[in-house]
Amino acid sequence: MMLDAARYPALLGPYRHGRLVLRNRILHASMTTRRVRDCAPTPQMIQYYANRARGGAALIVTEPFNCSRFQTRTHYVRVWNGDFEDELKRWSDAVESHDCRLLGQIQDSGRGRHERGRNPDAFGASALPDDLSWTVPYVLTDEEIRLLIADFAASARHLARCGFSGVELSAGHGHLFHQFMSPWSNRREDRWGGDFEGRLRLLRETIEAIRAETPQRFLLGLKLPGDDGIPGGIGPDEARRIASRLTSRCDVDYVVFCQGAHARTLDWHIPDMNWPRATWMSLIRELRPAANGVPVAALGLITDPAEADGIVARGEAELVALGRTLTADPAWPLKASQGREREIRYCVSCNTCWGQIVSGAPLACDNNPRVAREDEVDWQPTRAMKRGKLAIIGAGIAGLEAAWIAAARGHEVVVFGASAEVGGKTRLHSRLPGGESLSSIYDYQFVQARRAGVRFELGRPAGVEELVPERPDRILLATGAEMSWPSALPLEWKAEGLIPDLRTTARELLPLTRPQGGTAVLFDADHTEGTYAVAQLLRRLFDRVILVTLRERVAVDVPLVSSLGIYRRLSHTGIEILPLHDLAAEGDLERGEICVRQVYTGALTAIREVALLTYSTPRVPRLELLEPLRKLGFRVDQIGDCRAPRTVLAATSEGHAAGLDFA
Repeated sequence: MMLDAARYPALLGPYRHGRLVLRNRILHASMTTRRVRDCAPTPQMIQYYANRARGGAALIVTEPFNCSRFQTRTHYVRVWNGDFEDELKRWSDAVESHDCRLLGQIQDSGRGRHERGRNPDAFGASALPDDLSWTVPYVLTDEEIRLLIADFAASARHLARCGFSGVELSAGHGHLFHQFMSPWSNRREDRWGGDFEGRLRLLRETIEAIRAETPQRFLLGLKLPGDDGIPGGIGPDEARRIASRLTSRCDVDYVVFCQGAHARTLDWHIPDMNWPRATWMSLIRELRPAANGVPVAALGLITDPAEADGIVARGEAELVALGRTLTADPAWPLKASQGREREIRYCVSCNTCWGQIVSGAPLACDNNPRVAREDEVDWQPTRAMKRGKLAIIGAGIAGLEAAWIAAARGHEVVVFGASAEVGGKTRLHSRLPGGESLSSIYDYQFVQARRAGVRFELGRPAGVEELVPERPDRILLATGAEMSWPSALPLEWKAEGLIPDLRTTARELLPLTRPQGGTAVLFDADHTEGTYAVAQLLRRLFDRVILVTLRERVAVDVPLVSSLGIYRRLSHTGIEILPLHDLAAEGDLERGEICVRQVYTGALTAIREVALLTYSTPRVPRLELLEPLRKLGFRVDQIGDCRAPRTVLAATSEGHAAGLDFA
């Protein structure tokens, strides 16, 4: 598919450099789909890649393969021994038929780990612990390293035979190649270490072996470290030396500079909502000259077509690599080329996708409920056979998703919202530090809903008297949930309104700009990102902020890649953490004193000069209307937090299904 390049000529125009011939400058960076079964490609996995090719990507890098006899992960496709030739050919045909180049990724995490815990099967350069998981790997021998290189080359040859256009060697992010190149993690004294040339030998000889085993036209991309953030590791200066050495012979066709490692810089891999847009562009601009004219792909929190076009137009990079952005919307290039930017489902950089993958679940997205489905690309609902009327109580993201889909199918839809604005708690989160991009979820839904003719009744709570005259065929209850009262505190304190919950606190404090003074205490029994965004808000306004939690640490319920960023922000802003403590009824609130109780010993600690006490706790669904409406004979279904308090992913997915289910 040729895209109209008129709107974004730098990004969407064709590109040619040596072997690299592309219809535009958009690369889909590697994303693990978790749709592999027993080392074999599946139709669902192939569909994911075909969808991104149909949507307009010019080059797609696959998830990592098992490219060596030493690699045995069952959720990676095995290619080193020539397996699955028919499936691999179907895969390449599904992508290459759209004039999109498909490159397999050769990568191993070595001693590193993306999730909590150690890696018992790790192998690596030296018997040194991983900086994050403390995994000590099995040390590869000289003979085993040579076998590894031979397997990598054989895997590339097999992929070429199956119709793949090339491979990408993932040698950054703290993975195995990176570990060999880094003086911090490679302490060998043999030919695979010892000095700069020795540390590069594994990667350099792998490149040479692949070139010897594959056709001349076969593409070879290289993902290199830009800054791993580890003292004694690979910083920008060492990255320049590495890039210059490995591109000097032009054996590679493009370079991507990536950041972070398997360390406290794991969150540098995929910057979340708290990082600036196009996070690493200043570093990429500095490193680009070291690539000896080899095309460089920009990578890192690039979500907007104009932003991507500007990077290429200014000559900051020749290509733009998008991973999460194309997971959120495979038709991002197509929609951009047609001037339909408002119809793009933008990546919100929440890293839910990462959380799904490391938990062993299939790749999923907060803003795309149709990942890897056959009709995913530029999907629109089909019209219903029979028109009905749907009433939705609640204008949060679950209700909005159901509303626009049902209306687009031809149904009459009315949405009641207590607030004058749509978005619910997601809108509140979007106003907090690091939450701005969440607004794209409800912005998209609202635009689609208005276009489809949804009627909105906003700014007043809906009751039975408002719903009965509507005579809906079905009612969706999407009223969300509210935080439960901390069990350790007297109920009379709740009745007196002495302690507000975290959402109430956030709404009241957001308009304030002047410091309030004193200490703010936040009781954290929630452990999700919204809680720590409010903690940052509190720190802007109060002299001291203390997080009190029953658990041994905070941020337990977010993926490791996100929790590291949370800990960094809490540390830099001076927010204190008091683990293994509960609130206690002792203390004198009127005098600004509260007490907390150690959960094992029962010992009390007094916190004084408290100006604010607030709590973030497990939520309870708001169900006041459920039984009254059912008693009147209405069919009422619950979606989102009103069904069970969960995540943004659950809300959009459930709303999506409900909109399609309304017959």
